[in-house]
Amino acid sequence: MFNATRFYINGRWLDQDESRWRDVVNPSDQTVAGHVALGAAHDVEEAVAAARKSFISFSLTSRNDRLALLEAIDAELQRRNDEIAEAISVAMGAPVSLARGAQAPSGTQHFAEAIRILRDYPFEERLGSTLLRREPVGVCALITPWNWPMNQIATKVAPALAAGCTMVLKPSELAPFDAVILAEIMDTVGVPAGVFNLIHGDGPDVGAPLCSHPDVDMVSFTGSTRAGIAISQAAAPTVKRVALELGGKSANILLDDADVEKAVTASVRSMMLNSGQSCNAPSRLIVPEQLYSTVIEVAARVAGSIRVGPAGEDVDMGPIANRSQYERVRRFIQVALDEGGELVAGGTGLDGLPEKGFYVKPTVFGRVSPAMTVAREEVFGPVLAIMTYSSLDEAIAIANDSEYGLSGYVWSADHTRAVDVARQLRTGMVHINGASLDSAAPFGGYKMSGNGREWGRFGVEEFLEVKSMYGAAA
Repeated sequence: MFNATRFYINGRWLDQDESRWRDVVNPSDQTVAGHVALGAAHDVEEAVAAARKSFISFSLTSRNDRLALLEAIDAELQRRNDEIAEAISVAMGAPVSLARGAQAPSGTQHFAEAIRILRDYPFEERLGSTLLRREPVGVCALITPWNWPMNQIATKVAPALAAGCTMVLKPSELAPFDAVILAEIMDTVGVPAGVFNLIHGDGPDVGAPLCSHPDVDMVSFTGSTRAGIAISQAAAPTVKRVALELGGKSANILLDDADVEKAVTASVRSMMLNSGQSCNAPSRLIVPEQLYSTVIEVAARVAGSIRVGPAGEDVDMGPIANRSQYERVRRFIQVALDEGGELVAGGTGLDGLPEKGFYVKPTVFGRVSPAMTVAREEVFGPVLAIMTYSSLDEAIAIANDSEYGLSGYVWSADHTRAVDVARQLRTGMVHINGASLDSAAPFGGYKMSGNGREWGRFGVEEFLEVKSMYGAAA
């Protein structure tokens, strides 16, 4: 059993009274996986004060000192990979293969990239007679979600450390255990007291006071668009920097020359990865009308082949991460049925699924119109909406007809043609013919998918201010 019943503040572990503990439920079988202590405003005060005090000295540390810390943390993340994977799997239901192969290693992936950037990043450069200097933004509040917990923690903590910032991390109270392991690593490798602080809690009691605190210089948040709006409002009175990585309803366009078997197979499996709980999931598959019958045949076959079950077993897809999200996903499926979506695979039925746990079948809807709820709102579950188009202009219009703009996908036998379509999508990222993510490239979106960028050089620069020193380079 894992526990997150201590806070890590100013280099010390602080036990929390059992009256503050809450159960963390294993979504695979609804047993108690461990406990988490919920913090309050006074914990925020203590953590922010520690970060503020330590910033004075940590912001002046050398590049080499910060590189040594990052390298030591990265080595420990690699050593404890399987433990981190188990902590993630029992808290949010990622199959053990996914947890060990992608969820946990994403931490070292982003620390390694921060190390690469820091080695020769130009913190100072000349512009005529002016010296441009990039300096750490200050004390950062880092608020992370439950769906890819270590990934989202690392995309914030690693660049913040590289930049010379200090921080208070509030991970999701629904999946907090991997954050505890990271704090243990920070303590083990000797990160100076107050540089990294960990407190647990919910949005109202910990997130809100963190975002509005006058001694917090920046908030970096990953989560829902609704929560991102609230965070922006809380941060506005103190005019702090806010970086938001929010929701998505990413379009996946098959051009008429695409390899349907390959593209649809990859698209369905990508949609169902992590039980559909990825902000950049290709949830709208937009296909030529003349290929529709072939597309749904392949989609139904692939969705039906996906093995669903407890995270600890040899399965392709685990449960939905928590009860609230499980009920939300099932409501969306029912709404799609009520609005006339053609059920190609899955649905609300529970036959063939484990009796205990928050399981949903890989679900595919066909004949989805752009006005339907399942085409417009982020389900955040294993639900794919298939839409058709008659012309390429119509396909691009459908893709861009969304309040979101996080990611996009294009499939074509003609690479040049696919890239041309990608240029017309109003999204922060586009995958061409199944290309994978690139940890050196910026991750983030347009419109209500957020602002700012994570990953690589752009991720480090989110945590830096720019100072003009006129005449300093004369």
